[in-house]
Amino acid sequence: MTAEAAAEQPVRKRRRDPQGHRAAILEAARDTFTERGYTRTTLREIARRADVTHGLISRQFSSKEQLFLAAVPGHRDLAYVAAGDPATLPERIARGFVERMETNAAQDPLVALIRSAATDAGTATDLLLAMHQRSAAVYRTILDPDPPADGDEVDIRVALLGSHLIGLAFSRYITRAEPLASMPPEELVDRLARTLRHILLD
Repeated sequence: MTAEAAAEQPVRKRRRDPQGHRAAILEAARDTFTERGYTRTTLREIARRADVTHGLISRQFSSKEQLFLAAVPGHRDLAYVAAGDPATLPERIARGFVERMETNAAQDPLVALIRSAATDAGTATDLLLAMHQRSAAVYRTILDPDPPADGDEVDIRVALLGSHLIGLAFSRYITRAEPLASMPPEELVDRLARTLRHILLD
């Protein structure tokens, strides 16, 4: 092809779809973290599944840890769940958690993290700490009590909240221990909300 002919060829513009790429990355990340665990998951594998470049993932997420946190459904929806009347926060958290886990617990990255804790406790600890810090930053704007002299009350309550949800996920969705395993979802939401109310607001 001559230079003149090449110049006449229309320039093909690269299609840009940031939201579509982000959604594909998060979906691929959830699938990969669930199948391979956190430690064995690589950003290159996620990029391959999402049909994007490794560089695009690196530009949108500063690290694998940040991508994991964004992919965990509860943390993606954290601001939405937290929005609204503080008096009904426990009910929103309980319903959001139970509905999410009932829908697809087997593909939930939090379940994958719990399963992998036995073989990589250090990584699990780091991720849980990061999840706690992100949750505390959101809930602090709602609860915002005066910090007591012996520590940050919000941090304590959020840590208890997270531990309670992790324990419930382990008992009902991993080991399927009774009586929680067969409890109807609506009853579980009600009982969980009452417990979370005590942790967060009492």
